[in-house]
Amino acid sequence: MSTSTRSASLLWLAVTGAAAAALMGMSGLSCAQGFPAIGPLPAKKAPNPGQVEMGRRLFFDPRISGDGAISCASCHDPKQGFTRQVDNKGKPQALSDAYPGTSHFRNSPTLINTTYKAGFANAGWGWAGHMGADLNDVVRDMLTETLVMNMDMRLMHERMKQDPVYVKMCQESFKGECSSGKARSALVAFMDTLVSRDAPFDTGKMSDEAKRGRGLFEGKAGCIACHNGPYFSDAEPHNTGVPENMEVFKDPVRHLTYRAAMSNHGVPRTEIWRRDVGYFLASKNYADVGKFITPTLRELKYTAPYMHNGVFSTLAEVVDFYDRGGGRDDPLAAELKPLGLSAEEKKDLIAFLESLSSTAPVTVQPVADIPKEYAPIKNFLGAHN
Repeated sequence: MSTSTRSASLLWLAVTGAAAAALMGMSGLSCAQGFPAIGPLPAKKAPNPGQVEMGRRLFFDPRISGDGAISCASCHDPKQGFTRQVDNKGKPQALSDAYPGTSHFRNSPTLINTTYKAGFANAGWGWAGHMGADLNDVVRDMLTETLVMNMDMRLMHERMKQDPVYVKMCQESFKGECSSGKARSALVAFMDTLVSRDAPFDTGKMSDEAKRGRGLFEGKAGCIACHNGPYFSDAEPHNTGVPENMEVFKDPVRHLTYRAAMSNHGVPRTEIWRRDVGYFLASKNYADVGKFITPTLRELKYTAPYMHNGVFSTLAEVVDFYDRGGGRDDPLAAELKPLGLSAEEKKDLIAFLESLSSTAPVTVQPVADIPKEYAPIKNFLGAHN
């Protein structure tokens, strides 16, 4: 985003309530002018079915983690909006799991509609924008990241070539032998199928409350300043003063995981921080401390809890937070102002936000017949690699 565009965005956030209404009256134009228009998700070319099926199997295969204990679905459960909302005991879970022996310090983001983030060529992925600029790179980062899957790609290659199913899939879909590159491409193909379906906003079947909420979204509430375009995200870092989830610092395992991640990314003096540094992880600019990449608003009905650390359990809490002008404890959080929404306006805004979700949860059938062990390869040293 250019300096002038960012300045315009911040100016818009400051124009709220009656001032915003007056601006609309004076100009005769929508206050959303200047931001990418919201609208239905554009159609995309369907990926190769064989590659999708291979990606689906890999997604549920724990053998793509270093010790064979977790799969992609462990933190991105299709039954939980491709995120993680409850733990193995059914209790609410705000922060993600991680590689066995560790626990993560952020909320698992949904994988639904990630294919549409590909349009942001220069935007970093992940809550802190510290991962690659395309989904294939992100898959690689997640697979190899010590705190996540901890997989050596050479080991992944060897494991795949020992599974006759993958050998056949690679030959049929990629016309060659198994490789970690083919595995990443297959996982991307699978995730390209995880898209919103029949959301009322996309089909034009919104309720009257949702229609009024859209007016607030683009007008008085000013949400469109950051949540714009069909993906409902500008893919830029912002600091809205989200309160810290102190479980990160109370739980010694999560705290150590957080400090390890900061150390790995070159954050200085990891021992003194008692907050998530956010985008500073990528930029090393102290003005970016506490900033996080704007998430999509699609599928919110199915992907609670919200924010990078899962501190809000409901959309009502989120709307109340922004109505207050965001968090006020962080001196760097200066982008937002109180909105002055009435109780009815809050309900209408929530109705619009819910209209961005599919009529039924997006899910897939898990792959259950994945073997835990491998049959030995005869003449292993002489086998073609």
